[in-house]
Amino acid sequence: MTDLKLQIIPLGGCGEFGMNMTAIRYADDIIVIDSGMMFPEAELLGVDLVMPDLSFLKENQQFVRALILTHGHEDHIGAVPYFLSDIGVPVYGTDFTLALVERRLEEYDLEEEPRLIHIKPKQILDIGPFKIEFIRVTHSIVSAVALAITTPLGVVIHTGDFKVDPTPTDNELFDLHTLADYGKRGVLLLLSDSTNADRPGFTESERAVRPRMEEIFNRAERRVVVSCFSSSIHRIQLVLDLAQEFSRRVAVIGRSMVTVTEIAHSLGLLDIPDGILLRPQDAMGLPPDKVALLISGTQGEPMSALARVAVDNHKHVSVERGDTVVLSARIIPGNEKAIFRMIDHLARRGADVLYGSMNPPLHVSGHASAEEQKLVLNLVRPRYFMPIHGEFRQLTKHARLAEHLRFAGLEETFIMESGDVLEIDHHGARKGNRVPVGRVCIDSGSVDDVVQEVVIRDRRHLSEDGIVLPIIAINRQTGRMENPPEIVSRGFALAGDGSEFMENARQIVAKTLEGSNREEKTDWGVMKEKVRADLKRYIVKETSRRPLIMPVILEV
Repeated sequence: MTDLKLQIIPLGGCGEFGMNMTAIRYADDIIVIDSGMMFPEAELLGVDLVMPDLSFLKENQQFVRALILTHGHEDHIGAVPYFLSDIGVPVYGTDFTLALVERRLEEYDLEEEPRLIHIKPKQILDIGPFKIEFIRVTHSIVSAVALAITTPLGVVIHTGDFKVDPTPTDNELFDLHTLADYGKRGVLLLLSDSTNADRPGFTESERAVRPRMEEIFNRAERRVVVSCFSSSIHRIQLVLDLAQEFSRRVAVIGRSMVTVTEIAHSLGLLDIPDGILLRPQDAMGLPPDKVALLISGTQGEPMSALARVAVDNHKHVSVERGDTVVLSARIIPGNEKAIFRMIDHLARRGADVLYGSMNPPLHVSGHASAEEQKLVLNLVRPRYFMPIHGEFRQLTKHARLAEHLRFAGLEETFIMESGDVLEIDHHGARKGNRVPVGRVCIDSGSVDDVVQEVVIRDRRHLSEDGIVLPIIAINRQTGRMENPPEIVSRGFALAGDGSEFMENARQIVAKTLEGSNREEKTDWGVMKEKVRADLKRYIVKETSRRPLIMPVILEV
């Protein structure tokens, strides 16, 4: 037994943002921590989400004992349905985390009923040679935990995502005492969140947002529209509390916002004052100074609730001159264009749009900055340290923060990327051989719509169903079509000469354009998505084929 190795294998989330997944192996037992996804870059046409390659886990399927979830953000639970379709093991997580997983699993048809096992902080599990204690941490989502995993070779601490919030709004404090206790007893390895390693100082408490929000509610003369991440239960609670304080009723808008609010309320994590909620369809009927809207779509996603409101295309609510719109979320890198385009639309409607850095802030991060990361390092005092969750520059910065611990027992820091293997035995720690990792592209619909390589997917798509290019010339100034839409197809065979089909397809595109308002017509992202969706519906209905549809909008 003394020759057995402990292996730490990041399968995603090291050297990249998102897709967080780590396997820990000792002999013939493997536990997996988190199963996250990431959203695709613009060049991944037709791809809905990206998840880690599970090849290593599939090859060693008989050794995988459990999937353990640290919290409910998509970059930690988004790939759970795909994981469970291949590897049917028990899933452990807190009530809120598993409630989010359950809601996600409803969209998929799994062959086996998933085994979801609810745990609470301070609870200890025995899984094979591993003894796992769940430790409460503070983060931008409720019910987040770190893990203390006792192995035959020593204790491994996995922080999950965290920040050290001394004044959390739900008064559920980071359990630093338990972390410190493990540090006193001796920790073999620390795996710690590196997301904000390049930010000096401390991350502000969630309570820091209240003064700015209070001021907004106090001075707003008309509607207050607040958009935040739907998982930010603390922020949603703040909006509900302030709405009650300033005698406003609240309409909750957007599928994700409604879903998460319902889950949090059912678990007692969200206190909704009696009589404060308003149906979205009734929001425009009340005096504007008596209404607040909680709406999803902070990242300017083309078909999100806020993006539709911004171009006056939401069936229940609209933004009018003098309304205040608050984006209480960070701008995720890569989303800047879509977000600023949405802000422009809102500004055209006469709204006062508040976003970005302010003091007091509109938004605070859920991740630890450098000083908090140092605090955790000082409490745990590990023998080995491995930064996780971040791009390479963050991992490197985090590694530098640990240098002072070389005089306090830290033997070595390992900067690993997804696929690298850290091996530890009685002789020490070292990098081992790599395991296969990569990105798997998903076309949503079912857990079977997995594409190993986006190029292969596109080639197969083109070879089987061809490509359809609707070409539309729109006047940038007027938003009008300069000519009737043209449709070009390649590799897409039709019965007869296909002229009737093509004429109907042109009419579908023209109808979509005519049914869109001027601002939508000047927002290429929205228009392309609308044309693609309507044309896809028609083609599937008429031919049962799914060609690659790539709308081309010519600016005239």
